[in-house]
Amino acid sequence: MQARPLAQSALLLTALAAPALPAGAAAPGGLAMPDMPLHDPFVVADKASGTYYLYTSNVPSVSGECGTGIMAYQSRDLKTWTTPKVVFRLPENSWANGGAWAPEVHAWRGKYYLFTTLHNEAARIAAPSASGWPAYRRGTVMAVADRPEGPFTVANGGEPVAPAGLMTLDGTLYVDRAGKPSYVYAHEWIQAGDGTIEALPLTQDLKPAGPPKLLFKASSAPWSNGQRPVAPDGTPAKANVYVTDGPQLYPSKDGSLLMLWSSYDRNGYVQSVARSASGELAGPWEQLEPIVRRDSGHGMLFDTFDGKRMLVVHRPFKNARGKLYEVRDAGGRIEVLNQRVDLDGDHAMAPSPPPKRDHCKPAQ
Repeated sequence: MQARPLAQSALLLTALAAPALPAGAAAPGGLAMPDMPLHDPFVVADKASGTYYLYTSNVPSVSGECGTGIMAYQSRDLKTWTTPKVVFRLPENSWANGGAWAPEVHAWRGKYYLFTTLHNEAARIAAPSASGWPAYRRGTVMAVADRPEGPFTVANGGEPVAPAGLMTLDGTLYVDRAGKPSYVYAHEWIQAGDGTIEALPLTQDLKPAGPPKLLFKASSAPWSNGQRPVAPDGTPAKANVYVTDGPQLYPSKDGSLLMLWSSYDRNGYVQSVARSASGELAGPWEQLEPIVRRDSGHGMLFDTFDGKRMLVVHRPFKNARGKLYEVRDAGGRIEVLNQRVDLDGDHAMAPSPPPKRDHCKPAQ
């Protein structure tokens, strides 16, 4: 994908973890990807322990642990996975009461930082809402741990990285060629109308170091499809809105900077790519065609232990499972080589297993 390892951009974690599974041990639990409910998948390939970590929102019926949080599956081979364990829990007395979406884990200065999006629909934001729907508190928080398997505890008092008056989600960490970190996130369409991808400079301690800067709007993609959704109370949006989800940044071998992000075309959710030919986060950004459609998206890239580059996405949007594609850096673009159905099955071609009853809720 690029000339230097992803680890140098804090995107692929390879060197700091303590062993998780004993060397040579089989993964207990024996789960395969079709058995594993997940949304917004994020994989850490930890060479030190020979373990892949797959993070997603906690599903109590799968992890066996109640509450809002993040769980992580583990695997040696991307085919057989452990029963997941909860690695982060929503703190008591938090401003949030739900979410734990889009978890990511990045290595930075000897620690592991988890980013996840929380929200509270009752905590309204006074700023105007372009959609006409009430805006409420939603933002990505950071948590920190010594190991990729946690446990992670919130940093910055549990407050979002972006300003609390902005309704944001899907925050990620990007480190440029000069070693300067930035926080990149989606500004939610509920508040913005035309969703955006924005960047906030950070200090070496991952504290905000300046105001957010606009990178691009969702509508800048020629393929993007505006929608006029209706709220649960029957209130339609004021006008067509455009979605931005899941930014992830990767330097390409030709010197450009690529960004995975997701939105909707006429046929549904897609995994797309934007390109900054300058190689700089400031852009300007050019929108490329989606690389995976089929109601798929919110993907990220990682390198396998045998040197293959993989894209993981979720599909379909509801009752999602992880899908793996082998890809390559084609110089300023990502080329999909094939879907690894030997690892992920083909959930789009087969019925989903029936959901297990959530033991945290009383039977109806």
